[in-house]
Amino acid sequence: MVSILLVHHSPSQATSEIAEAALSGLRMQELGPVDVTIRPALEATVDDVLAADGIVLGTTANFGYISGALKHFFDTTYDAVREPTAGRPFSYWIHGGFDTTGAETAMKQITTGLGWKLAFDPLIVTGTVADEHLSSATELAATVAATAAS
Repeated sequence: MVSILLVHHSPSQATSEIAEAALSGLRMQELGPVDVTIRPALEATVDDVLAADGIVLGTTANFGYISGALKHFFDTTYDAVREPTAGRPFSYWIHGGFDTTGAETAMKQITTGLGWKLAFDPLIVTGTVADEHLSSATELAATVAATAAS
């Protein structure tokens, strides 16, 4: 059975909707059994990352950067997981009101440093979350799980 870690910071209704859409992608029957671990970014641990075959991340863009909660996740896990998880499939979403450029750059730099392999193009949403964004979040998460299982 494939194990997927969903780490997110979803303080608003919009970001909660994206997280729920991603979760529905991880629970698609077509994937077969998937062991899903869901952690708010401030609660995710090194052990959670090490146990995962794939990772789905979600964050708000705050002041042009990733959320402090997701930054804390990376700060507290990075050194311990960098080598053992290199090559694991992942993807992520970012939701911001106006500008997500700094958050996008941070996610690329951090995950490149970790050596994780992007399984699906990131979902970048500014402003209102629409149905097509939710569909994309579902597909993003399902693709990470399918990639991890193959």
